[in-house]
Amino acid sequence: MKSFGFLRAAAAMPRVHLADPAANAREIIGLCKVLAAQRPSVIVFPEMSVTGYTCADLFGQNRLLDDAEAAVAEIARQSAELEAMIVVGAPLRHAGRLFNCAVALRGGRILGIVPKTYLAGNNEFYEPRWFASARVLPEAGVRVRFAGQEGILLGVRQLFRIGDALAAIEICQDLWVPVPPCSQAALAGAQLIINLSASNDYLFKHEYRKSLVCSTASRLYAAYIYCSCAEGESTQDLVWAGASLICENGSLLAEGERFARGSRFIAADLDIERLETLRAKEHSFGFEGPVPSYTIQEAGAAADTDFEASLLRKLEPHPFVPQGDPEALGVRCREILAAQVAGLTTRLEHIRCRKAVIGVSGGLDSTLALLVTVLAFDTLGIPREGIIGVTMPGFGTTHRTHDNSVDLMRELGISSREISIVPAVRQHFADIGQDESVHDLTYENSQARERTQLLMDIAGKEGGIVVGTGDLSELALGWCTYNGDHMSMYGVNGSVPKTLVRTLVRWAADNKFGGKGDIHRTLLDIVDTPISPELLPADKDGKIAQKTEETVGPYELHDFFLYHFFRSGAGPDKLLFLACKAFDGVYDRATVRKWLEAFLRRFFRQQFKRSCLPDGPKVGSVTLSPRGDWRMPSDLETVWNISN
Repeated sequence: MKSFGFLRAAAAMPRVHLADPAANAREIIGLCKVLAAQRPSVIVFPEMSVTGYTCADLFGQNRLLDDAEAAVAEIARQSAELEAMIVVGAPLRHAGRLFNCAVALRGGRILGIVPKTYLAGNNEFYEPRWFASARVLPEAGVRVRFAGQEGILLGVRQLFRIGDALAAIEICQDLWVPVPPCSQAALAGAQLIINLSASNDYLFKHEYRKSLVCSTASRLYAAYIYCSCAEGESTQDLVWAGASLICENGSLLAEGERFARGSRFIAADLDIERLETLRAKEHSFGFEGPVPSYTIQEAGAAADTDFEASLLRKLEPHPFVPQGDPEALGVRCREILAAQVAGLTTRLEHIRCRKAVIGVSGGLDSTLALLVTVLAFDTLGIPREGIIGVTMPGFGTTHRTHDNSVDLMRELGISSREISIVPAVRQHFADIGQDESVHDLTYENSQARERTQLLMDIAGKEGGIVVGTGDLSELALGWCTYNGDHMSMYGVNGSVPKTLVRTLVRWAADNKFGGKGDIHRTLLDIVDTPISPELLPADKDGKIAQKTEETVGPYELHDFFLYHFFRSGAGPDKLLFLACKAFDGVYDRATVRKWLEAFLRRFFRQQFKRSCLPDGPKVGSVTLSPRGDWRMPSDLETVWNISN
């Protein structure tokens, strides 16, 4: 089974039996065996999970410490056949000191022991009363005997390799300090940070804790497992809710139910390959200078997890337009429109230009560009009459799109012109010997270039600039006519994917242009119009015959491919795997594969169009500007293929 760069991990919260290590060992082993069916590679338990965190002065009793050591030995023995690396919390005596430790085990063997560095000693916490900090140990650590095993490394500077992942371990308060140990561990290569915690709960603490874990995972381009203790700890003064979290690069993948009773767990699939890709792109990792050396503990191969049968992470089918939170989507739309408007207003101010020319087709892209231009003129206090909208009907223009373009220009109060391109294109056909009945690429491109020529010449005559309408998805696929709709003097939609264009137009209709009346109705009808360049004649009923998605494939698939190809560095096989998961029940595997092959073929062969794009604002993390985020040779000989 292929892993596709994923690693399954779990945070387990056993019911605590305070000061009863044997009972806690049974709870831990029981949870491990339940989890074994899910084939995780890592299972993390809370801080002091072998004894319970709230034993207080009992930590000074030899009986409790001896029982804890015996319990760790029993956990090692009974988990020997499991595939996962198991990390439990236990006290350990060494050189006259007691340490609060995380013990990593696999295959019956203790891999290493990591002591806590930053002891919580303020307010409700008294850890320095019982424990010593890892700072008293040599930086490289020391070898100790524990739970019947010899030569175990006790120290902070160690990482645990399981499969292709490197894991670092820290304990509770270690995360809450200005420079946590995980920062150095991440620079040393750890993509996974494991935190064994005993974090009590009170009003509003959980939101801050969640923010801290997610922001740390984001800052380190890492996955972070935060596992905290739950029911069974003493509530003499504090309450323990089992607040466990699994984050990846700032995104919350799994969260435990707080204040629940009994033993429980959460699990998620971590994309280790994606984290490595993001780090390689982020140059700040290379600017940090020398990193302290770490001992690598080999934990063996990752578990044989069947990710194709079940993937434990949410895959958003529309990564540019996340669903489920209308308020968050509204914030995104507002930000993107503001960025587009800011880009255009700055360009107009810098070149002292008070006129803009835009081709208005009645389609989504030109509508968004027109709305942005109107908002920019309003921001600058320039009368809307300075916007010259031009509708240019051709051989394939339908009444619906034509009427919508005319109505939209009138309702927005801009200057409008209508110029049929048919006579000029027919003259051009005669000049180059093109048969008008042959509806080939020349037939289509001639119309697109004629429209661009008209816009450019009008702009020159009026002293304005041509505002481009082409979007990010079209640029990725090369679905534009070179030096036709491909070209403008400023492209406001160049980093906006097609799936987001429709959402932005709908949001603008509701929130920027009244939310009612004629203009609102026109905008919503444009949103509902099939996507088409209208370069081929309409059907016998006068409706759109040339539907883009029937030719190049569904834009929701292409935008999904583009996002994961660009952001995660996903190759063809992984793109196919991810898309099949995200669109399960929408497209079958054969359909996804067909359009993925089309995406790869077009993306690799159409770079020459992206290499000479006009200026335009970057509004998201995915953009193909040759001056910004994407540089690629135009003359590649290869196209990547799907291997399975």
